[in-house]
Amino acid sequence: MTLTYERLHEVLHYTPLDGLFRWKITGTGRPIKGTIAGCFVPKEYVLIGIDGINYKAHRLAWFYVYGYMPENDIDHIKRNKHDNRIRKLREVSNQCNSRNRGNFSNNTSGIKGVSFNKIEGKWNAYIYLNNKRHRLGDYKKFHNAVCARLAGEQCLNWEGCDSCSPAYLYAQRMLGVSL
Repeated sequence: MTLTYERLHEVLHYTPLDGLFRWKITGTGRPIKGTIAGCFVPKEYVLIGIDGINYKAHRLAWFYVYGYMPENDIDHIKRNKHDNRIRKLREVSNQCNSRNRGNFSNNTSGIKGVSFNKIEGKWNAYIYLNNKRHRLGDYKKFHNAVCARLAGEQCLNWEGCDSCSPAYLYAQRMLGVSL
């Protein structure tokens, strides 16, 4: 059974200002009317079960406000998976959504696409494009590697995708650059 716009509005109320859904109905196996809907799992998306099917709350928010279930990804602009305020969500391509990820757990530099090569004693800057790693250069100074990474992001038009780019934030904070 496909969730319809009418069914969504029948069972849930969404408040765009706080991004929360509340139940409009009380039934067997359902929380009480007025309670917050959804399962909050740390570091995961909020899930809401409707008629035996789990939906991601951010996709339901989009559907609730704009009247269609998005074909593309819905990105949490500031990477907070529990913040489903409509102004913090945007419809993007899968590629753009994957660019707006945080650092991997093994990242030690704090900047995506910048790592220290102990053998060479230099900072390496790189960027991925079409699942292929591209070198942006090797640098003696950390900030030069960060700037190379940022330049790579800008050349690929990432500023529209990665709203929390560590390289961008570093440049703003440490170099006084307003881009």
